[in-house]
Amino acid sequence: MLQLNSMEDFQRDVSYHVKRGDAGQIFLTGRLADCFHDIRMEVLADYESLAIVAAHVDFIRHPSEDCPNVAARMALLVGFVIGRGLNRKLQEIFGGGEGCGNLRTMLLGLLPLALNVKAAAGFTDEGEMLESIRESLTGCCAGYVKRPE
Repeated sequence: MLQLNSMEDFQRDVSYHVKRGDAGQIFLTGRLADCFHDIRMEVLADYESLAIVAAHVDFIRHPSEDCPNVAARMALLVGFVIGRGLNRKLQEIFGGGEGCGNLRTMLLGLLPLALNVKAAAGFTDEGEMLESIRESLTGCCAGYVKRPE
């Protein structure tokens, strides 16, 4: 039987949790876990403006002693308004030799969920909520194409 190494039989799990707080904030948390990593992040955004007011990451398990050095770069997200320019901002902060592709991947999946929270506010009917999200996100991604009138 062929002996596989940890990269030849590899699983990575990424999970997100988003919750609207009572005091006008959105709590966004993410976790990336595999045999080499256990990374947990928390981002706090203002509900009205979608500006990031706090961002933190913990490297619980990591393959290199240098990995946690990138955690300080999370502070560069504070003040950024979630929306247009997100990819560019994340590449600027977490790209290159001082960055981290894992954090960029996590944030690209996590931060847009704040847009959904805002677009879904006040709805109890799931169909109406999804329609509101569609209207808010039209033109932002392939799932919500702007149709000619």
